[in-house]
Parts: sequence; C-alpha cells; structure tokens
Amino acid sequence: MIPVSRSLLAAFLGMLAVAGCSEAPEEPHPEANPLLFEIASADGEVEGWMLGTIHALPDDVHWQTSTIQRVVDEADYLIVEIAALDDSAAIGRTFNELATSPGQTDLTQRVEAELRPALRDLMARANRSDDDFSTTETWAAALILARVAATGDPANGVDRVITRKFAGREVREFEGALAQLGIFDQLPEADQRDLLEGVIAEVEQTLERPGRLRNAWLTGDVAILEEATRTGIMADPELRDALIVQRNRRWAEQLEDDLRESARPLVAVGSGHLVGEDSLVTMLQQRGYRVTRLGQ
Repeated sequence: MIPVSRSLLAAFLGMLAVAGCSEAPEEPHPEANPLLFEIASADGEVEGWMLGTIHALPDDVHWQTSTIQRVVDEADYLIVEIAALDDSAAIGRTFNELATSPGQTDLTQRVEAELRPALRDLMARANRSDDDFSTTETWAAALILARVAATGDPANGVDRVITRKFAGREVREFEGALAQLGIFDQLPEADQRDLLEGVIAEVEQTLERPGRLRNAWLTGDVAILEEATRTGIMADPELRDALIVQRNRRWAEQLEDDLRESARPLVAVGSGHLVGEDSLVTMLQQRGYRVTRLGQ
C-alpha cells in the first residue's frame, strides 16, 4: 500500500476506484514539493524524469508545482504502473476474477487468535461479516478491508491527473491491472495471511494519523516515505521482496530500454518506489545514470 503499507494499499484502492472518505482539512496542507527526479546520462544529457505519486487526494491539495508542470510539458510520453486507471469496470472485473475462489475458511480463522477481535471490529466498520468472504481469497479480503482507512478521492490521484495531462501523447504502462493484482494473487497463502494481519494493524494506525503519509508525499519527506517501505507489512521480507524489490527490478530493466530511445519519458509511480537502497533511483544509478532530485 504502499510497506504494502498505507501508500501501496492506497495504490490498489485507487486502482479499484474506491471512493475515499470525505474529510475536512485538519490543518493547512504543507507547501508542495513531491519527489521529482531528473534522469541524465553519464555525460549529463537529460534522458527523462521520475515523479513519485499518491493515488488519492482530497480536493483542496495543490501539488502541481511549476517544476512539475514544466516537466509534464517537456516529456514526450508517460510511463505509469497502470495506463487504464479510469476503466474502473474492467479493473473491477479483473479483481473479481482473481479474488474469487470457493471453499474459503472463515476470514476470522485466517489470522492468529489474538488478532480475531480486532479483525471482527474491522469487519464491522466495513459492514462485513465472515459470510461475505466465504469465496474471497485472503489477499483480496485484505484489500477490501483496507478501504476502511481510505481517504481522499481516487479521481484526484496523481497518476490519474498526470495521465489526463498526456492526452494526445503516448502513455505506456509497467504492469497493467492484471499483472499488478496478480502479484497479490500469486502470494502463498501464508503471505496473504501476513498481509491481512498487517492491514488490521495499519488501518488502526492510519485512522489515528490520517494525514501523515499524505503530508510526507506532498513535501517529499524521504525519511518518512522510506520508513513506510520497511515497517508494518513491509517488515515481512517475502512481502517486501514481492511488492517492492522485484517490481523495481523489472521496471528498471524496462526503463533502461525506454531511456535508450530519443524520446524522453516522464515516469510516474508510487513514491515508495523512489526511495531507499532498492529504489528505482538507486537501480538507475547503478546502471550509470545520474539521477538528481529537482526542487519546486
């Protein structure tokens, strides 16, 4: 969620076009300076850019700095995780096809006994019961229940807004909905249950501090964003490897091919993919590119 954490979970909730909670501003939003990087060759020639995204925002968050607007204008094409985010019906069908499997045990029996009261409370918040998950795989139940903590509106998600700005220009995707949801679907059941248990804890944390990660994204706070890729759900090595590291490796390989072209891309992916030693930034640097953060 973002860990999958709240940020990666938000990515998948945004992809599924889950309407977020309406929320009154708790305090003025900080000045915008989201993560934005310039990618240059070893000799300094600009080859493209990378923007860290968030997948749902309230209406009153202003994040489009003059530098972001300049990069959007200068880029020849866009690369996102999923190109057809606005086709919520198709994405919903894909989710349902992957998520449904008969003969599932009660959801409350798929977590450790000490977590079952908290899971029941979470299901009650979501107006769900064990009966509602009788044919739902554990990973999908985790994503459904994570909606309880969803804030903002996916229509304001940065990936969607940026994609609209590239109307008339080429938009490529790293994965697509089927491949992205397939990452969860292919997790071993034990890891799916770790995901569900992590969601239980992280929903509680998000409800207590709903604006923390959003403000970290808005200001480009690398320390908080990187912490979110190593704590909570992402403290589980197998989940972190599947949801962060392996995806970054695939994307870096694909992006290196794209950067060899004369056309220059803007890469817009979740901010958690752009921080830390396993980030796209680091992987491109290891390939000889000069990656520099741009200011406002």
